[in-house]
Amino acid sequence: MLFINRRAFLAVSLAALAAPALADDDKDNTLILTTAHGKVAIRLRPDLAPKTVAQIKTLTKRKFYDGIVFHRVIPGFMAQTGDPTGTGSGGSDLPDIPAEFTSTPFKRGTVGMARSSDPNSANSQFFICLGDAGFLDNKYAVFGEVVSGMDAVDKIKAGTADNNGAVDNPDKIVTMRLASDVKSDAKAKPKPKATDAPAAEPSDAPTSQD
Repeated sequence: MLFINRRAFLAVSLAALAAPALADDDKDNTLILTTAHGKVAIRLRPDLAPKTVAQIKTLTKRKFYDGIVFHRVIPGFMAQTGDPTGTGSGGSDLPDIPAEFTSTPFKRGTVGMARSSDPNSANSQFFICLGDAGFLDNKYAVFGEVVSGMDAVDKIKAGTADNNGAVDNPDKIVTMRLASDVKSDAKAKPKPKATDAPAAEPSDAPTSQD
């Protein structure tokens, strides 16, 4: 006959109570990046790059990334975005971030910060690796990883290696939100009134430039 002692029962009960808090923490460290090809979920890594993650969160809450293009996409390497000018030389009005390089490997799905030749120049531009890129290890900051939606990332319009990934009529970020804000964002949108409905018609390695 299966039984459980009081101490074990208490531990299980406390774990069950803690579970919702963990889920909320996960949502607070998950980005939902929406493209024309689908949604991409990115798990943030404040354990690796706390200053970088804090800046990305601040910009995301401002809706800074909405409408920004993927200006540089090299097949098999990476898709770069985060520059409001779309040229590779722009950034936000926030300060640049001190280097937070680690030995965490750059591989398919890794999300890292773009920068200029100055190691402390990362600001708002970031890239998603389309393949393994170990030559970036210890030279760029890893701040996240794609946990779902790489099929959408693979469909982002690309340039070529010959033109350094420059893209004509590039795809863009439709919206980017923290998962914890997605629900409240949807609630904030007013539902259309019945009277507002129209009448029916009768027929019808990555770098940012200095």
